[in-house]
Amino acid sequence: MSALDSARGVRATTRASLRSDVWLAAGLFIAAVLSIALNSVAGIFGGDAPGPEWGLVYALALTAPLAVRRRYPATVAIAVAVTYFVGMTARIPEVYVGNIAIFVSFYTVGAWLVDRRRATIVRTGIIAGMFVWLIVTTFRAAIDPSDEALSQAGLFSPFAAFMILQFLINAAFFGGAYYMGERAFTAAEQRTALEQRTRELEREREVTAAQAVALDRVRIARELHDVVAHHVSAMGVQAGAARAVLDRDPVAARAALAGVEDSARGALSELRHLLETLRTDDAEPVDGSTLTLAGLGDLVAHARDHGLPTTLTTVGEPHPLTAVTEVSLYRIAQEALTNARRHGGPGATAEVRLRYTDDGVELEITNTGRTVLSPRSGLGIVGMRERAAAIGGTLTAAPRERGGFLVRAHVPITAEVAA
Repeated sequence: MSALDSARGVRATTRASLRSDVWLAAGLFIAAVLSIALNSVAGIFGGDAPGPEWGLVYALALTAPLAVRRRYPATVAIAVAVTYFVGMTARIPEVYVGNIAIFVSFYTVGAWLVDRRRATIVRTGIIAGMFVWLIVTTFRAAIDPSDEALSQAGLFSPFAAFMILQFLINAAFFGGAYYMGERAFTAAEQRTALEQRTRELEREREVTAAQAVALDRVRIARELHDVVAHHVSAMGVQAGAARAVLDRDPVAARAALAGVEDSARGALSELRHLLETLRTDDAEPVDGSTLTLAGLGDLVAHARDHGLPTTLTTVGEPHPLTAVTEVSLYRIAQEALTNARRHGGPGATAEVRLRYTDDGVELEITNTGRTVLSPRSGLGIVGMRERAAAIGGTLTAAPRERGGFLVRAHVPITAEVAA
């Protein structure tokens, strides 16, 4: 709705609808002039009709307001009704176009005026005025001594029948206009609500699509970080060890370089699997890899082989977990061990404990070594928290008072994967 329409309290209008109102007013004006001329020739009111100049004034006053009927519906309806009453009282020889103008203006109030209380008052006032006018007209006709008047003889005289017919016609006329106006306004409200809801759904669809893209990017970034950080960190340790013993112990250096080669191949293998997943429409999701908690032993052995003495302890009776839960917990353990190897310092050790309880599963990774008083919440910790939240769990990551770091993930057995 434009600011102009809102200030007037009417429904939104278009330039096309406003132009159509002007054409309607012009067409009815021409029709009113023709009607007045023909009715004057036919002598519909005999010799009591005013001159033709008054007929033109009446036709203009009756139809001109309709050009702005949708902008000022209440004012137009009142102006047209008053003009019609005055014209009929003055016996202007025109009745047909006047009825059309009354109907259109009356309908417009119901269909376009947003203030429903005001619309009801205006229409009720016009109906009351019309029936008061009919009563006055009936009284004047009843006391008319003219011989041309209808006979009033008998209980149900021709005069009484004619007056009752006039009241019934006007009741049907205004009742129909009232009903049609209400229906038009209700339909417009429903259409507006539907259009607004459609716009909201379109915005929601765009937001959902953007969120889906963002979630995919986060999952891909998380998976890339876990793969690259784990293997590159191991390669760095092995390369450093090879450099340190290259001159005095070539055999150990070759073994370290072989470890670098194995880590590089492992990284390439996991990256290839990730890229295949992204390129294939019907492939598993990024998190749906073949990694499971059964691979924790290999993960611990890998950490041990690359300079971080690590132990694995499983407590409780293992119970089935979803594939997403298993791969997420595996990745959390992988990232925690990578961080322990990078930040624990010389002589650091680590321990991985997997506990199965009646209400869930808990994975805890602790390491000794340097105490990081203000750990930076980098991408690794953020990724671990996201993985835990994605499977309905919680994650604690904090330095230990006696040195080292603690990562604990707990997943309830009834947890559902978040969307």
